[in-house]
Amino acid sequence: MPAARFPERLTLAGQAAVLEPLCVAHTDALWQAAQGADASWRNLRYGPFADAAAMRAHVCELADRAHQPFWAVCPRPGSAPLGWASLCDIYPEDAAIEIGSIWFSPALQRSRAATEAVFLLLRYAFDDLGYRRMVWRCLADNGPSAAAALRYGFKPEGVWRSAVNVKGRRGDVAWHSMLADEWPARRTALQAWLAPGNFDAAGRPRGPLVRG
Repeated sequence: MPAARFPERLTLAGQAAVLEPLCVAHTDALWQAAQGADASWRNLRYGPFADAAAMRAHVCELADRAHQPFWAVCPRPGSAPLGWASLCDIYPEDAAIEIGSIWFSPALQRSRAATEAVFLLLRYAFDDLGYRRMVWRCLADNGPSAAAALRYGFKPEGVWRSAVNVKGRRGDVAWHSMLADEWPARRTALQAWLAPGNFDAAGRPRGPLVRG
């Protein structure tokens, strides 16, 4: 089986979200999105940031990672970014990859754009790059992240006990995965949920994302 390809830093566009390669120019908008959102950083190793300069330095560091491409998540073409996400732990020879280091501001969380952002990364990894395994991991006590993994169609694989130290607290890590032969059904379900006809005039979904 041929190796998968390493992700490129290119724009990934959908109907409700656009992923732009993260760069320092996104910082001002991201800083504004982070105001009053200290709790959104609780399960990440970094943040919240003391000021815009501190966030700018961190965005520069993330944007420069050769081994881990990051994208800024914009809820529509030409709009300001409201969060970021990355592809990480990339093993092309094993065709294994992970969606990780996700930070979605409160304005982005639980939105159509947030769901499409994850969908765009899944589609890019499976359909364009040829990966056979996608990982989603989170702290075991991070209920919203674990629920999101199940909603997207990831399957639980188990827990690594006391595996990480996040901001001074020990944590268990819950692992989830999606395989290439499971992806077509998830792609169909996600596309159906993201379709414009699934949303009312106020932007609310008419139906849930079916796990399958």
